[in-house]
Amino acid sequence: MKKGILILAGAFAMTFVSCKDNAAEKVKEENVEIAADRDAKNADFPVMTFSKIEHDFGTINEGDVVEYKFAFTNTGKAPLVIVSAKGSCGCTVPEWPKEPIAPGAAGEMLVKFNSNGKPNQQTKQVTITANTESGKETLKIKAMVTPKAKPASGTPVSE
Repeated sequence: MKKGILILAGAFAMTFVSCKDNAAEKVKEENVEIAADRDAKNADFPVMTFSKIEHDFGTINEGDVVEYKFAFTNTGKAPLVIVSAKGSCGCTVPEWPKEPIAPGAAGEMLVKFNSNGKPNQQTKQVTITANTESGKETLKIKAMVTPKAKPASGTPVSE
């Protein structure tokens, strides 16, 4: 019992002794300035500014392959690097510039949509991974796909 009290008293005394220094007094002013400069430089991100982020192909026939070029400009203060772009399904395939886009320069993102097996209203997304502040940008495409005519059962199909 006495040992437990002595151990507890020792731990309590060490806690008081170790916390007497003020951590704020140990920070060097020159390190604060260096960190502020570093953080200011890291705040300069590229910005993907699209002329439009959604395209409607209107009414198309099932089996049609359509494409649209989304135009964008890097309106940020750092080079834009597109890491990847992925469609929400295999029917939507994006193509993007692989080289960095300088501040003020323009680029295009080509999006192809294959409507085979996709009847009725379709809405698809392309998610772009880039070195922008958010890290992700999104484009949308839409189309009303007219289904293929199905032959009547028992009737031979002639082409």
